[in-house]
Amino acid sequence: MIFALIISKVEKNARNLTYAAMFAALTAIGAWLRVPLPVVPFTMQLFFVIFSGILLGSKLGLLSQLVYLLIGLIGVPVFTNGGGFGYVFQPTFGYLIGFALAAYVAGLIVEKLKKNTFTTYIIAGLSAIIIIYMCGVPYLYVINSLYLTKAFTFKMAVYYGFSLSIIGDIVSCVILCTIAPVIVKVLTANSLLQRRL
Repeated sequence: MIFALIISKVEKNARNLTYAAMFAALTAIGAWLRVPLPVVPFTMQLFFVIFSGILLGSKLGLLSQLVYLLIGLIGVPVFTNGGGFGYVFQPTFGYLIGFALAAYVAGLIVEKLKKNTFTTYIIAGLSAIIIIYMCGVPYLYVINSLYLTKAFTFKMAVYYGFSLSIIGDIVSCVILCTIAPVIVKVLTANSLLQRRL
């Protein structure tokens, strides 16, 4: 009996770590699915960041994005413009910090609301978007204006770091939140996802 419980726990942990690693990889892939825009390109990363929180929950969603950050900071070129610790001085690094926080908050909201519905997921998704931009836009401004000493105003940061990409992010969020209930239902029915909703 005890042995069976231990095996079950190990299998669950292995599956959870696999999911976290998978979403770290998907976030990296999302960096290359992009539309080039001035200063801050539009990528599919936000889609996978929100999905990680919705599907995995707060802790594993956070873990998946921390793994992604760690891999990039040690030098693996998984970020939009490469990798390495020096990437913290890239103007867009604030968005990456926001990814981890956003995945956690999205997962936390889903855990609290406990409903496999579009409404639950859109609340989680839009909250995640707000967090990402709250981290990304000020960071964009500080690095450009203070570190790179460019003539870069906060108004410019809002324009390039928010206005140009927010519509695309909201559209991708709505698409995700529309299909998420079906995906969660299928995974749960096949015992690939253990959640009490």
